[in-house]
Amino acid sequence: MSDTGSSSITVPEGFTLHTENTSHILISSKEEAFLNPVQEFNRDLSVACIRVWSEESNREKEAKWKQAQERRAKREAEGEPRMGQRKDQKKAKTDSIEPSNGPEDVSPGDVPIIGSTSEGNKREVTYRSHKFVLLEALSATGLRSIRYAKEIPLVRFVIANDLSASATAAMKRNVELNGLGPSDPPESSSSASVVSEHQPLPDRGKVRINEGDACALMYNHRTEKTRVDVVDLDPYGTAAPFIDAAVQCVNDGGLLCVTCTDLSVLATTNYSEKCFSNYGGIPVKAEYCHEAALRLVLNTMSTSAGRYGRYIEPLLCLSIDFYVRLFVRIHSAPIEVKKAARQVAKTAMYYICQGCQSFYEQPLGRIVEKAHERSGNVNLLFKTQSGPPVPQKCTECGSALHVAGPMWSGSLHNNGFISKVLEHLEGNQDKYGTAVRMKGMLTVANEELHVPFYFTPSRIAGLFHSVCPPLDDVASALLNAGHHVSRSHALAGSLKTGATRQDVHDVFRSWVKKHPVRMDKVSETSLARQLLAKEARQALANFTRHARSVTQASKVKLVRYQQNPAPNWGPGTKADSGTKRKRDERDE
Repeated sequence: MSDTGSSSITVPEGFTLHTENTSHILISSKEEAFLNPVQEFNRDLSVACIRVWSEESNREKEAKWKQAQERRAKREAEGEPRMGQRKDQKKAKTDSIEPSNGPEDVSPGDVPIIGSTSEGNKREVTYRSHKFVLLEALSATGLRSIRYAKEIPLVRFVIANDLSASATAAMKRNVELNGLGPSDPPESSSSASVVSEHQPLPDRGKVRINEGDACALMYNHRTEKTRVDVVDLDPYGTAAPFIDAAVQCVNDGGLLCVTCTDLSVLATTNYSEKCFSNYGGIPVKAEYCHEAALRLVLNTMSTSAGRYGRYIEPLLCLSIDFYVRLFVRIHSAPIEVKKAARQVAKTAMYYICQGCQSFYEQPLGRIVEKAHERSGNVNLLFKTQSGPPVPQKCTECGSALHVAGPMWSGSLHNNGFISKVLEHLEGNQDKYGTAVRMKGMLTVANEELHVPFYFTPSRIAGLFHSVCPPLDDVASALLNAGHHVSRSHALAGSLKTGATRQDVHDVFRSWVKKHPVRMDKVSETSLARQLLAKEARQALANFTRHARSVTQASKVKLVRYQQNPAPNWGPGTKADSGTKRKRDERDE
């Protein structure tokens, strides 16, 4: 549908026009529906990720279609009938059991090939691109749904839902403004209510509005024939009440997009009972709490999917500003029953030191591969895991431990998927208002190690009461010791490594030998004395600049982390009466 230029739009009294990329919406001064301009980055990222997923999914379907065509052509070349013809043959075989009526009876081998054509009239069969259906469960103004319909070529239609009558009224107005509503109804006549079998079904529009409960709508789409391809959950606060319904109504291989803005619950221990009731896990009290928040939400999605014989594949999971945003593919595994065991093996409890924030992982299970002697087939066996991994006190500083989890311990991202999103972004930067930041964050996420959790040198230097070493020096020391190192997208100045926390502390013990700590300034009962009392297990760390030092990538000017654009910005206050919502606004 053609885009409506903002210059040609008449803005009614009491409304303001908001334009984002190719889409325009009217915002009422009565605040009948919620919109947060800060979330433009979220919407841009979602458009890009869903578009790339749709193109990859379409390629997968095309490859399967081509394989089916090749098999069909091979069968036809060998004289084997097609599927429809085999049914006719089966019917003919059944009929042949009946008493013969004479020479005109047809034996099964003589069934004509129905639908065959001569070589000159043979119709060429071509693949039709798969158009997908997207359901946005909590649409508010409808801006996100409108952008999906206008900016993603393979969208068949979008179901935009909201419980609020004022929100659905706003959606209807905005959908019509962008030319995405249903076509004009036919002229009234005595038979207008009857649709002729020769007439096409009426056009319901590319954005189809529904007013109702989000969970009820998704549960109505949970049967195999009614499922949708993509579900987007972007509520105010937690998405936990909607996840169970969402994982059921997504097609096999479909995409589930989830936003949670309740980081005061997910990323602190102030409301651990609320976190457990929402997400089934206890949060982390440490500097890496935002990554733990992602892992708690992923575990909720994984356990919800597992109840219905499904499993998750994280494509891109980001901690952004005041919320988390996850793009997860949902798969069904009726044959590969061991997928469930693999999910359990990616679930863990964590023991978090209350002093130095060292963490100790306790997986809930493990997978053992057992090859069959005769066939050579490899079976996956799920085994229980021994534990606990540590004594009651932290082995680094002797402080008490607190238990966190269960949470997802597997990878947060799919590097192949992120690379394709970056490739798409490279050729379409003019289509996204936040393209610069998208490129920066996606680049960091793509380089991120698939290990929990990150740390910051400044935090550990504070524990040692030492001068903080440069980020490059810490990274180089770990790299020179044979460990892998990367940045984390979740926090500026952070590092992720495959090394243990003891290995990291040993680097700082070597640093302290070169930059001594004034012990007269350190209390006898200080945590620093406990850490400094331990000797490094190896010789002095090598701080020589390593060629793969992670901050070498900083030579490329990328906006990786958000900077506060204005005071008091963020998620804002809770909505009144479920529809009146306020947030501080800013331009991206």
